[in-house]
Amino acid sequence: MGSENSLELLLVHCEGELGHVLTGGAPEIPGTTMLDKMNHINNVDDSLRRFVTFEPRANVAMSVNLLVAPTRPDADAGFIVLQADRAHPMSGSNCICVVTALLESGRVPIVEPETTVRLDTPAGLIVARARCESGRCVGVSLDNVPSFAELLEQEVDTPAWGRIKVDIAFGGVYYALVDVRQVGLTIAPENARELAEAGIELKRLLAEQVKVSHPTLPGVDEIAYVMFRDEEPDGAVRTCTTLQPGRVDRSPCGTGSSANLAALHARGQVSVGDMRTSRSIIGGEFRVEAIGETEVEGRKAVLPRITGRGYVYGRTELRVADDDPFRNGFALSDTWGPQVSLLK
Repeated sequence: MGSENSLELLLVHCEGELGHVLTGGAPEIPGTTMLDKMNHINNVDDSLRRFVTFEPRANVAMSVNLLVAPTRPDADAGFIVLQADRAHPMSGSNCICVVTALLESGRVPIVEPETTVRLDTPAGLIVARARCESGRCVGVSLDNVPSFAELLEQEVDTPAWGRIKVDIAFGGVYYALVDVRQVGLTIAPENARELAEAGIELKRLLAEQVKVSHPTLPGVDEIAYVMFRDEEPDGAVRTCTTLQPGRVDRSPCGTGSSANLAALHARGQVSVGDMRTSRSIIGGEFRVEAIGETEVEGRKAVLPRITGRGYVYGRTELRVADDDPFRNGFALSDTWGPQVSLLK
């Protein structure tokens, strides 16, 4: 990352999950497609990602979304999710943050009562429909990319919990979906640390035992997250996505909910028109709908629609200085957890 005067960010959260939006000052990212640009960040130059996602400018429980000019003519804007471990192709909560930021900053004009925003992402085109009132974005529905189950009830050997079963599914990134009671826990705020550590350990074991590779997205070839799930008495799905180096998603997780919808669809438990509620560890909710069916290179897939809300709560400016001794950022295990060494 070259020296610039400053980076401008809008501070946004979706159901409690921070998804700040980098709106100005970022360097040009090489690549003819958004997927090319993501792979450049991951494989060639990750200095911008490190600058905005590590201390002293960031904390463990957040993402930064890099706004990029779209690479396709049918999109209004593009974005790439920057997290502490790498750049990722898609995130539902972050996408809702981006749509909210684009509208409330005036970068995309608000049309009431509904504004359509088309987003170019490394995972594909996302069509968002934003409900708008009095100049604000008060709800966002995302038509996500085709989501499919890769493996159902895949057995994984673990030292701590014996042999457990997981579903492997793609919902914008690859997930391992784990019924939480297999690890002896419930999805509750007081268990957040134990869930985070269990999820990161399972991610490590899965990397050794299960290989994935998206058939049409080169470079999307890892299980990005472990999402624990449980059924609530009212039929909602309680979710807890775990992220490197060891934290839990505060939101209900849009791509994880899409992956879970794909697993239900593959089992014949969800049909087009069905809706589920995803509920986070802190009680936030997304509405998850199956709006269609398709195929991805022979894989039966579902088209998910995720509905939630984001909130712009401030703005900040980060100064870029060549003489900053912590230009590359740092992370310490006191707050980032004992798995901090897993960060790339």
